[in-house]
Amino acid sequence: MVSYVSALLYGVGGIVVAGMALLVAFQEKLVYVPVLPGLTKSYSITPARLRLLYEDVWLRSSDGVRLHAWFIKFLPECRGPTVLFFQENAGNIAHRLEMVRIMIQRLQYNVFMLSYRGYGASDGYPSQHGIAKDAQAALDHLSQRTDIDTSRIVVFGRSLGGAVGALLTKNNPNKVAALILENTFTSILDMAGVLLPFLKWFIGGTSSKGPKLLNFLVRSPWSTIDIVGQINQPILFLSGLQDEMVPPSHMQMLYTKVASHNRECIFVEFPNGMHMDTWLAGGDHYWRTIQQFIENHVPEIKEHESSHDDKDIVYMTNYWMYCTLVFLPLHGNPP
Repeated sequence: MVSYVSALLYGVGGIVVAGMALLVAFQEKLVYVPVLPGLTKSYSITPARLRLLYEDVWLRSSDGVRLHAWFIKFLPECRGPTVLFFQENAGNIAHRLEMVRIMIQRLQYNVFMLSYRGYGASDGYPSQHGIAKDAQAALDHLSQRTDIDTSRIVVFGRSLGGAVGALLTKNNPNKVAALILENTFTSILDMAGVLLPFLKWFIGGTSSKGPKLLNFLVRSPWSTIDIVGQINQPILFLSGLQDEMVPPSHMQMLYTKVASHNRECIFVEFPNGMHMDTWLAGGDHYWRTIQQFIENHVPEIKEHESSHDDKDIVYMTNYWMYCTLVFLPLHGNPP
């Protein structure tokens, strides 16, 4: 009996160890899925197919990886705001074009869609360290453009894109005006226990219980809950309560983490929203929520008003100089 139990324990232990080894070896393939089953890495459609006004943009990340992006404008002279959009972990930016088309029509904003390294037409292989560099390259490009209002750049991220966007926003307080997170996880460490329940005893984020003995093996932890606590810009949380991938409780925990120090954050629930279709299930309420958030927290600075004020200052300065030069010699005091 003892030998039988020992053999069983050794067998179970061997399976667990083998499972762990496979998880460690192929974790990037589990986190990043540039090619959906049955499809190719190339784009199925382009913005031209949807009659969108766009520009192919080629960037270089700080480590030299060549990246592709689409900059889609509402109108040729539309200067802002501009949404920097970060997608989920699976597929490529072409699979988000229908949603972006409606976003542009409803909100009348510009949208910049970045293809992470290893995705779409971009070179390289995805990793947390690399994708963070890609996001920074996209923001730096937008910040240097002269055809948009660079003071009104809004980062929008869904799922993995929310983790990417949160990190970028935290690192660029003077370049990002606001952040929108949709159906984003607290961390990949926490998601490991959601997707593979037996892992929750070995891997977990700051909000989980357990020994977390194997956290050091996770190369892409994307600990969003630790990042959002350091963000001071306005944040809008969009949570689909029927999310079948990321438990809605993750979004609530993210909001709770931020709300304790940042009063410019808003949490909105969509009862019928699933992981990928909250924008569709939310209908008009979804788009009005985003529009109101940006109008309230990323207001337009009227150029004609500022120029008018400048003219008033110049006029008054010239007037007093005139009074000083003309009236002072005659009367001793200006009028």
